[in-house]
Amino acid sequence: MRLLSKWFSPKKYQYESQRIATKNQFQMVLEDSKPHHDIIDFEPDLYAGIRAFLSTPLPDLSTSLGTVPIVSVDFETTGLHPQRDKLLSVGCVDVMRKQIFLAKHYHQIIDVEQQLDNDNVCVHQITEQESQAGKSLDVVVNELLLAIAGKVMLVHFNKIERAFLTQACWELYGIKPQFPMIDTLLLANESLRKKGFIIEPRDLTLSNLRQRYYLPNHNAHNALGDAVATAELYLAMMSERDLASLTLKDVVV
Repeated sequence: MRLLSKWFSPKKYQYESQRIATKNQFQMVLEDSKPHHDIIDFEPDLYAGIRAFLSTPLPDLSTSLGTVPIVSVDFETTGLHPQRDKLLSVGCVDVMRKQIFLAKHYHQIIDVEQQLDNDNVCVHQITEQESQAGKSLDVVVNELLLAIAGKVMLVHFNKIERAFLTQACWELYGIKPQFPMIDTLLLANESLRKKGFIIEPRDLTLSNLRQRYYLPNHNAHNALGDAVATAELYLAMMSERDLASLTLKDVVV
């Protein structure tokens, strides 16, 4: 797949060095914010996730895609702009060696502490009462970072997950970590164009791509449902020879 280079960032080789640099930056943030307390004793539960994520080496870029430890992740949000909209729910499930491990899943609604727009509620089906009963953002992000430490996130349209997770880390920890991801939308776009298909944006939605790969309808606009649906699409795509031969460095964004 020689055309992959135009879709995937040249920064793919820098993730490990960026992880180490961000880890050192985060250590300084904690030291500056709590100079009279031992770092280990300072809110250990609240910072366990970001410490684990920054301390765990990422998979080697030469690893075959079939053996890369993956967490399929999806977010529901109150809008599309991370600086003014809120992360509303998180869903994720582990994927490894062509299997989806449903027993290792996570789904949590977040208390956004604001009134939800009715039009938005019609899409994600999360009511204000359900949001108010959810966990706080710091708890949910902490749990998500623990789940993805040492693994690669699998998403469909990486701009949403990357932007909102980066913004959340900035608000909670004062840093912007790099999150290596595999994006089924980019993989599908490249694979279909290589086969000679003329692709329209609507062809690359999660639902339409699942239909193309003969996958059943799924529970759309539910974070866990979409995470599982993305994992299923990824495995269906991996059954094709041109994708199965790839390594992580070919597709990480």
